Amino acid sequence: MRIENELKLGFKDVMIRPKRSTLKSRSQVTLEREFKFLHSTITWTGIPIMSANMDTVGTFEMAKAFSKYNLFTAIHKHYSLEEWRGFVSNVSENILKNIAVSTGTGKKDSEKVNQILTEFPQINFICVDVANGYSEHFVDFVQKTRKNHPNKVIIAGNVVTGEMVEELLLAGADIIKVGIGPGSVCTTRIKTGVGYPQLSAIIECADAAHGMGGQIISDGGCKTPGDIAKAFGGSADFVMLGGMLAGHEESGGDLIEKNGEKFKAFYGMSPETAMNKHVGGVANYRASEGKTVEVPFRGNIDDTMIDILGGLRSTCTYVGASKLKELTKRTTFIRVQEQENQIYN
Repeated sequence: MRIENELKLGFKDVMIRPKRSTLKSRSQVTLEREFKFLHSTITWTGIPIMSANMDTVGTFEMAKAFSKYNLFTAIHKHYSLEEWRGFVSNVSENILKNIAVSTGTGKKDSEKVNQILTEFPQINFICVDVANGYSEHFVDFVQKTRKNHPNKVIIAGNVVTGEMVEELLLAGADIIKVGIGPGSVCTTRIKTGVGYPQLSAIIECADAAHGMGGQIISDGGCKTPGDIAKAFGGSADFVMLGGMLAGHEESGGDLIEKNGEKFKAFYGMSPETAMNKHVGGVANYRASEGKTVEVPFRGNIDDTMIDILGGLRSTCTYVGASKLKELTKRTTFIRVQEQENQIYN
């Protein structure tokens, strides 16, 4: 047993200090970025905000809506091959360039993703997703995926420490998903005691990834547009959203009516709801590490995305960053006291 005494921070523990700016308007801010990748020759240009690969937000409908803003969607892994065929036959090439096909690490998962990418080679991204990215089996699976798909962009996670970021990049991943337990419907920290404050995880993992030519995704913990700005300010290359996108027409989850009001179910991929739906229940050797909540129905995703992107542009004007890429260089975090923390929340 050992104890690390160094302070670790989440989004709620800091604010971004304003700086002198020459920008006259939010319209002068460019949010699009171009990325080149460690193992692939593919390039990607867009606004690096992603819909999470949960079946309540990583939907085909979300991908269509996100494409209008040049955003990215990690499609959840539970669509059938027939559903993929129907989707691909009715969308543009531009939408297919802005999605990832997700997979677990089982044999059937591998066979399915191989089949999807054989039929639809225009899809460039693979998201290898597990709750615990620290297992040898996971690293081996990433290596096999790289061997099978030498020029695809591989996203792998989740982890929260620099050394594991480096190991996954060496194994063949291009982008590492960072976050254990910060999501609004994740109970991993409660059930297991395992986790890492998200902002510190971003800072440490980005430092490790960028030193090797890789990128990271901040996955989880964003409740407001300001949290997204803090993630980018902390050096995240991409930010993945779940709860902020739940409850919309484009989101998955059943529509529920109570006392004349509409709600939508929202859950991650580890709660009992998801396991009952997709794998026949919770196995007797494990516990559910998530919860299901009812989110007020919020209609079309457009208003939410305008709010998120507008907030991010506004952050950039406060610190004088004309491009999203410049935000981290212009960011100074200030720690907030407990009473200010409570007001902020």
